[in-house]
Amino acid sequence: MPALPRISSSPSVSWNLKRRWRKPLTHPEKTLRAFIAIETPRPMQEAIGRQTAALRQRLPAPLVRWVPPENIHLTLKFLGETSITTLEQLVTLLRTAAEEHSPFELSAAGLGVFPNRAQPRVIWIGLTAPAALLALQRDIEGICARLGYSPEDRPFSPHLTIGRVNPRLNTEEKQRLRQALEERQIGELGTIQVNAFHVFKSDLQPEGAVYTRLYTLPLKSL
Repeated sequence: MPALPRISSSPSVSWNLKRRWRKPLTHPEKTLRAFIAIETPRPMQEAIGRQTAALRQRLPAPLVRWVPPENIHLTLKFLGETSITTLEQLVTLLRTAAEEHSPFELSAAGLGVFPNRAQPRVIWIGLTAPAALLALQRDIEGICARLGYSPEDRPFSPHLTIGRVNPRLNTEEKQRLRQALEERQIGELGTIQVNAFHVFKSDLQPEGAVYTRLYTLPLKSL
């Protein structure tokens, strides 16, 4: 009986087999850092700049990292790092949802902090919270959840972030901050006519974040 052929255990044969069955290389999909927001109009940005000028001078960097007035917005949903494909799917759903909401108006006034006056981390200007805004944000949150975005861990509280406090302040600096905030009052800053919301890309640069509008989602035409 003839001898059966032997299967080679040669490293070269084994390497050739591995190469033959190797899966094709895939490249990770490109992502970007994004958020959904309502823009503030130029007159409001200018009013914020005027009414907070003294506060900015009194609490300069590095005590507080102030947001440039042109970057101030109302965040509806922070998306974080997201793939282009998922973002395009999200925008398709958001566009349909936007057409079910009528335009509305917001007014801005007052100064506040998160989480509290004793340990301020974020300095903000208050906004009214009409039912139309809450309904829109709730729909956006629901759509994002369907695509796997993490839900917010706190209730939606509409505000305009104008500054972020340095977490490494010493006792004297914290007292200086609290005193400055208590002594500064912010009056009426005008209104925002909300006819659309937007998806922005955020690029983090050494000098601060740079925002680029990617998509505009118009609300229902009246």
